[in-house]
Amino acid sequence: MKQIALSDVKDDLSKYLHLAEHEQIIITRHGKPAGILIGFGSEDDWFEYRLEHDARFLQRIASARRSLREDRGVKLEDGER
Repeated sequence: MKQIALSDVKDDLSKYLHLAEHEQIIITRHGKPAGILIGFGSEDDWFEYRLEHDARFLQRIASARRSLREDRGVKLEDGER
């Protein structure tokens, strides 16, 4: 993970967006972390990011896992083929 000063990011945002496709970039202000720049190489990357950070989706996953632990669900491997 790279750390880049805010002034550098402002001067060349396009360059840092391209770099952020491969690794997250910490943006610093006065030498301290102030934000993070995350780039997406494809629409799929953007979709995955949204799912990973969607509270409703994460709640549904947690609920499904609870159901399986309580034997109230059907495991994928037990489904019809």
